[in-house]
Amino acid sequence: MTRKQKRLILALAILFAVNILLIALAQSASADLYKKGSSGAVVSEIQTRLKNWGYYSGAVDGVYGRKTEEAVRFFQRRNGLTPDGQAGNLTLAALGIQPTGSGGGGSGDLQLLARLISAEARGEPYTGQVAVGAVVLNRVDHPSFPNSISGVIYQPGAFSCLDDGQFNKPVSESAYRAAKDAMNGYDPSYGAVYYFNPATATSKWIWSRPLIVTIGNHRFCS
Repeated sequence: MTRKQKRLILALAILFAVNILLIALAQSASADLYKKGSSGAVVSEIQTRLKNWGYYSGAVDGVYGRKTEEAVRFFQRRNGLTPDGQAGNLTLAALGIQPTGSGGGGSGDLQLLARLISAEARGEPYTGQVAVGAVVLNRVDHPSFPNSISGVIYQPGAFSCLDDGQFNKPVSESAYRAAKDAMNGYDPSYGAVYYFNPATATSKWIWSRPLIVTIGNHRFCS
């Protein structure tokens, strides 16, 4: 091998290494990560949501300390996430918090609603998927339920998909479209705040709810 060839190979190797470094830097810049030692408004929001859902008992002080780390780890274990105690983009999305470095790829609320729709209405007609999303939004506006999408979805016992593993499965493309339509005001449920599948429902109480409309396998009720 000549000296010129060796120099060319060395130059190509350096160029390759620089490209890898630039890609890594770009990826780290586009991802949010809150961990022990972090502070600020987003940390306060993380603490508030975890506290409202019973994962966190400390002060909402905007400081990511040991108690916040433990609460995040508890939340991650309960929701099929890697329990590292750090709030990265996936954990923030599960909390319904928009990652600021996500490059505009969709709000945390949209991602969360789409995941719920995919888990609860997989295989249902498209209008039925939108209707499930509309029920979540109708609950947000209802005084008897939490006033945020994440609060409604993570309300204990509200949706069985959070307990049976369906919530953590890949999200269908139609669920994203259905979530967008629901958030844009399309409501095939006509204001329903409950729905259930009569073939699988085990609660006698849910049958007492006034029926509004049936779409696919779901009965939507007030």
